[in-house]
Amino acid sequence: MPVNLVDFIVLGLLWYIAFVASTTLHEAAHALAARWLGDPTAYYAGQVTLNPVAHAAREPLGMIIVPLVSYVASGSGGWMIGWASAPYDPFWARRYPQRAALMALAGPLTNLALVLLAALLIRLGLWTGAFEIARVPVPPDVVVWNDGQRNPLSALVSILFVLNLVLFAFNLLPFPPLDGSSIIQLFMRRSTAVRWQDFVHQPIVGLVGIVAAWMVFYKYFPPIYFAALRVLFFERGLG
Repeated sequence: MPVNLVDFIVLGLLWYIAFVASTTLHEAAHALAARWLGDPTAYYAGQVTLNPVAHAAREPLGMIIVPLVSYVASGSGGWMIGWASAPYDPFWARRYPQRAALMALAGPLTNLALVLLAALLIRLGLWTGAFEIARVPVPPDVVVWNDGQRNPLSALVSILFVLNLVLFAFNLLPFPPLDGSSIIQLFMRRSTAVRWQDFVHQPIVGLVGIVAAWMVFYKYFPPIYFAALRVLFFERGLG
């Protein structure tokens, strides 16, 4: 854990790098998938890009202010939350609800890809001897440097792993306005999906949905996290 202001600032910078990169890729994946599937709205809005400035300009509160405030408020352990968004044509989504579902799925799948990339970097670091498994592998330290201390590189790959696992699992929950509430349209007939869209797009439904999602997620995520650690550190035999 950070023990002084410099450590806290450095860890915050690493969190923000991981957050911005992960969020930018998530939203760019939505935008690119939409364009491939017939909705160029996000493309014309400049969201099919890996430039985080374009995404932050659309959601400055979710990509700049809330992440920084949440990190400071989290205390010495450090954590960061926020959001971004990509525009889409609601008439296209009503006409092609399954395409809209695939667009929604592109974001979480991108986060899963980043989880796997971070896991590969962690395994590479363990194999080369640069990293060792943290004595207590809890965020943000899944692995540490080979001297047993936090290092910027070990912290960054640990944060990438944990943050994207959170983004992947959280966004799959079928509560509006999360991606999961659109993904489930893959299993609906068009008429049912259209009625579902009318329901979830009501502002009060989105508010209730995000509160319910957080309540469920606190119980839903720990088993996923520890299962992921058991796979990642198979030689340690975590129970």
